[in-house]
Amino acid sequence: MVNEICEKKYNKPLSGCTNKEIYYALLDMTKDLAAKKESEAGKKKVYYISAEFLIGKLLSNNLINLGLYKTVKEELEAAGKDIGEIEEIEPEPSLGNGGLGRLAACFLDSMATLNLHGDGVGLNYHMGLFKQVFDHNFQKETPNPWIEKDSWLIKTNVSYPVSFGDLTVTSRMYDIEVTGYEGRTNKLHLFDVDTLDESLIKDGTISFDKTDIAKNLTLFLYPDDSDEAGNLLRIYQQYFMVSNAAHLILDECTARGCKLTDLDEYAAIQINDTHPSMVIPELIRLLLERGITMDEAVELVTKVCAYTNHTILSEALEKWPLAYLEKVVPQLVLIIKELDKRVKAKYSDPKVAIIDENDRVHMAHMDIHYGHSVNGVAYLHTEILKNSELNAFYKIYPEKFNNKTNGITFRRWLLSCNEELSEEIENKIGSGFKKDACELEKLLSFENDDSVLDSILAIKKEKKRQLADYLKHTQGVVIDENSIFDIQVKRLHEYKRQQMNLLWAIHKYLEIKNGKLPKTPVTLIFGAKAAPAYTIAKDIIHAILCLQQITEQDPEVSPYLRVVMVENYNVTKASKIIPACDISEQISLASKEASGTGNMKFMLNGAVTLGTRDGANVEIGELVGEDNIYFFGESSEQVIEHYKNADYCAKDYYTKDEDIHTAVDFLISEQMLEAGDEETLTQLHKELINKDWFMTLLDLKEYIARKEQVLNDYADRKKWAKKMLINIAKAGFFSSDRTIAQYNEEIWKL
Repeated sequence: MVNEICEKKYNKPLSGCTNKEIYYALLDMTKDLAAKKESEAGKKKVYYISAEFLIGKLLSNNLINLGLYKTVKEELEAAGKDIGEIEEIEPEPSLGNGGLGRLAACFLDSMATLNLHGDGVGLNYHMGLFKQVFDHNFQKETPNPWIEKDSWLIKTNVSYPVSFGDLTVTSRMYDIEVTGYEGRTNKLHLFDVDTLDESLIKDGTISFDKTDIAKNLTLFLYPDDSDEAGNLLRIYQQYFMVSNAAHLILDECTARGCKLTDLDEYAAIQINDTHPSMVIPELIRLLLERGITMDEAVELVTKVCAYTNHTILSEALEKWPLAYLEKVVPQLVLIIKELDKRVKAKYSDPKVAIIDENDRVHMAHMDIHYGHSVNGVAYLHTEILKNSELNAFYKIYPEKFNNKTNGITFRRWLLSCNEELSEEIENKIGSGFKKDACELEKLLSFENDDSVLDSILAIKKEKKRQLADYLKHTQGVVIDENSIFDIQVKRLHEYKRQQMNLLWAIHKYLEIKNGKLPKTPVTLIFGAKAAPAYTIAKDIIHAILCLQQITEQDPEVSPYLRVVMVENYNVTKASKIIPACDISEQISLASKEASGTGNMKFMLNGAVTLGTRDGANVEIGELVGEDNIYFFGESSEQVIEHYKNADYCAKDYYTKDEDIHTAVDFLISEQMLEAGDEETLTQLHKELINKDWFMTLLDLKEYIARKEQVLNDYADRKKWAKKMLINIAKAGFFSSDRTIAQYNEEIWKL
């Protein structure tokens, strides 16, 4: 199959082609086969609009979904070629940041797998978020170009004029085929501008002229918003995304026979977080232009739109100054004011207004009032929204609120990234789990089968060896593959509390220096990017990198403890890190993590969770039982009370507990200052003592004690293997296929 393509494309056999040539041959083949499975079957269609789609490398995933992976791999091997080396040629599309974007990618995969008529809509960022480089123990942000002449992107003839307050641009739509596992092919529509000018970026940095909109509109995901120009650019991007989406939706629906007055029978729109919220007033505006009355347009749009809330953090719920919207999208301001007027005529509570007393437009409020569904993404998260954060809205619209616990696609996070474990599972329970993840429960019958438990341990050891080789090759970091791999990889944010894990590492370092050696060496692995303007998050990265240097260079400590930060953490690196993990760190402050999906990927690959009762950790605990997860820390109810009463004082913990005091002060110790920057480390030190908004010190002592128990339990390999098996067996609930089936049954009704 591949040989024929190579003969035709390059006039030489597969064995004589370079890895790069083979990659492009496979790219052509896969795109052609995916296109044959495209379908417009289905009267109603869902449009999943999101600022992020962290799709990762696509070759292996698409080959698996098309049922060709094994065949292609064997043909390559017969020609002396390694599919793993060919995968390395593929650049990773830089279209997302963290969990939000990865979730959107999993959801598109599941829509196609379940044969649902649905596409994604987003933006074609040329440089993505940024490429993270470590320089003198600091994060440095550099451009991350990924678009090549031959890529998964397919240029279309679809384009629309998009008018802003001060200019009009013409869009261009690019498509990426989204293959389903034994299912149809849907599409990810990415909008761009032909006027984009990558030369705006100077000197390998991510700084550029943020005011030249026609040239910068799709350069970067989440441009630095620490100034007004950055905030305005985000609004330009968001409106560009939703205006194109709204035009596309109306065009496609009318082409399928929609009369506009029956739009809700043809379209469902899922607003993924608040970034696409302006689709509501934009769709109303376009319907008004086409002769629909205001009352009718509002009713139609409310029936069509649904909103997913992804955060409990109020600062993450976008609130744009009205003056900014008047500058960028004056055509929407009259509609937003009308929507707000209607809300205020019905409800006197200022907490539910769209435009507040400070003339800020609350995007989530607009989504809730003018959408028919509001969902959280884990049971605990939804309950907090209903009972606390969005309680004023829940009292008005109890029927709108529902939960859709997040999920992951098992094709990517088991079949693709952990072939060894996938094969072992298939040998024991058959292949049904690939389509119905709940079949993984059949593994429970092997809970006391020593040969199966030994196999799981052997596979984990091999994945750890592979990761050790990869880190040595890519970062020059040498780690002990026989150590415990204790891993925390996710976006760097104070609420996720990487700083607490850092303080544990300091505590362990000092214990080793004092002669208290762990039974088994520990390798503590971090992976995270901090937003360019998020100072404290970048300070935490700096401190982690300083401790990495210290543990690496200390001969007394390095045999027992290594701290490693993976540079430029992304989907590709996650696919190597997650299968190698022993301890999955999910230690956010209870009540702050909406769901998490990394916790699900680690669980599926046989890691054991150490975490707070937060987000989907709660549901993981219910599924695996208290013996197979390690919980610690105060509950969400207790944390919410602390915020309500303003009774948490970090300094009290710092002054009253010697261990906490010693660990925090190590941040400004002679060793750390020698490795790092005094101003940066002092700033983090002060932050932890004087502010600590996400209560690091509140749970630190219990975290240290609980982690000690985890490390001790690891020594009983058979008992640990049982925990691994139970976690894998119970992971089926967290399939994104289940999540998407629920979205369809309860919200979209395709």
